[in-house]
Amino acid sequence: MNAKLPVRQVDALVIGSGPAGLSAAIYLSRANLNTVVLSGMDLGGQVSITYMVENYPGFPDGISGEGLVEAFRTQAEKFGAEIVFDVAVEVDFSRRPFVVKTYGEEIHARTVIVATGATARKLDVPGEEAFTGRGVSYCATCDGHFFQGMDVVVVGGGDSAVEEALFLTRYASSVTIIHRRDQLRASALLQERARANDKIAFIWNTVVTEILGDEAVHSLRLKNVQTGEESLLETKGVFIFIGHTPNTALFQGQLEMDERGYLVVDARMHTSVPGVFAAGEAADPHFRQVITSAGMGAAAAMEAGHYLENER
Repeated sequence: MNAKLPVRQVDALVIGSGPAGLSAAIYLSRANLNTVVLSGMDLGGQVSITYMVENYPGFPDGISGEGLVEAFRTQAEKFGAEIVFDVAVEVDFSRRPFVVKTYGEEIHARTVIVATGATARKLDVPGEEAFTGRGVSYCATCDGHFFQGMDVVVVGGGDSAVEEALFLTRYASSVTIIHRRDQLRASALLQERARANDKIAFIWNTVVTEILGDEAVHSLRLKNVQTGEESLLETKGVFIFIGHTPNTALFQGQLEMDERGYLVVDARMHTSVPGVFAAGEAADPHFRQVITSAGMGAAAAMEAGHYLENER
């Protein structure tokens, strides 16, 4: 790192600009704490690419993910938070104030909230990126409502895939689970429920090799991994649940993590380092919703405020 980076002193540094990070920024700045949000290069995290959010309270007609993020940002800036479009590239939580280096500056922070989120694992096949938000989704709770009466596909075989497939039967006329093996990895209870549901069918030993469409998804190209046989399957939606990867590599050796890389926090969002808190999907492998991330961000900010009060 360049030793001549300009240095900035702040009360609170929020790393990440999704619902958790921006909610934290609202609470911190409203408490008259000098607050900086490192947004990364894209503001808003995963929700910013969600076509429509219909389950966030206060928006009975729904709101675009981009619109919701912009509202969060406006509110945070209204109270004095500064949004910086830069990336944390190095952290040192072993000394006080904490040191976070970006491409453009070195930030010395009295307290830090990590809200770097998680990234849904992708199939990395042609058409996946092009049709994200137009038939390709990574969140049934977010987007299932848009597929009323349609035939949809779930890719994956773990608990999340089967749970989301069961959820989708509330809306879709049929749900086909495509799995690359000949049996699911999900718990026995979930498998039992899925097999008992008349709306759910299975395609085994098969992978998706291409997602096809025009304005939106209309079919998938499939390949049987045992025979090599290829086929087309018509569908209006493909929900991909092959896992999430928490964006926490930067904090290896700095903060305690579980075996999957999620940050370990207590009930009040405290990490293993006093003065460093975590919120949102970087510390939440289960719920992964806008509202729960926002709530975690608010809680982390309140705890950071108490921490600074006690420090004084």
